[in-house]
Amino acid sequence: MPQTFGEKILYILQNYGMTFLRGAGVTMLIAVVSTFIGCIIGFLVGIVQTIPTDRSKNPVKWALLGLVRIILNIYVEVFRGTPMMVQAMFIYYGAAMLFHINMDMWTAAFFIVSINTGAYMAETVRGGILSIDSGQTEGAKAIGMNHFQTMVHVVLPQALRNIMPQIGNNLIINIKDTCVLTVIGTVELFYSSKSVAGAYYWYFESFTIAMVVYFILTFLCSRLLRLLESKMDGPESYDLATSDTLAHTSGMTRFSEDPDKDPKVDRFFSTRGDM
Repeated sequence: MPQTFGEKILYILQNYGMTFLRGAGVTMLIAVVSTFIGCIIGFLVGIVQTIPTDRSKNPVKWALLGLVRIILNIYVEVFRGTPMMVQAMFIYYGAAMLFHINMDMWTAAFFIVSINTGAYMAETVRGGILSIDSGQTEGAKAIGMNHFQTMVHVVLPQALRNIMPQIGNNLIINIKDTCVLTVIGTVELFYSSKSVAGAYYWYFESFTIAMVVYFILTFLCSRLLRLLESKMDGPESYDLATSDTLAHTSGMTRFSEDPDKDPKVDRFFSTRGDM
């Protein structure tokens, strides 16, 4: 049997490398799918929470919407104010005891992480919607859009870029927090690491490998999300989209801080001189 730290690490990788890979795959699948579902929940809750109401014009709609908002606020506060591990135990065993619903590993994992993420995303989306200038909403209403159309076609596309860092942050948090699902028997990376560690009582070596794998997963996801954010920003120079042929359509361009060294400055003024 290996004796040194390095020899134990190599031995574990040679004999249990696939166990760690399968655990990492389960972790990533749960984190990505649950973050996606949680974002959908958050967007729906955010839209409902921002629906304008007038008590004097439609008291029934005002009362029903107020009741729905109370329920949604309770959902958000409860799932943001309690640990995911406790939520997992409560939902998994509570569903079996009270409603005789015996969820399998995948159903329980996706459901628990999704509704937890949805609670956080609801507040993120609400903040993103409120960050958009009210003139955008007023303009959409002026051309006949209802609240849902305004959200989908005008406000949310702009809010999405603003909240992309928080969506990425939630994904990274979910990658790490899936380890709490071991309490309901989900065989993800932490569970796999604990099983390998228990086989030889090499806890330090096994969890060193697990820590490295977690870091690789979160680092790669953060880099990919940064790349996605830069793609959503668009190019630095762009052409204005307009149907008016008399409008100036040469677009906007960004010049360097030193105009003497930027050839675009010469082209710009030479073009202006020809007009």
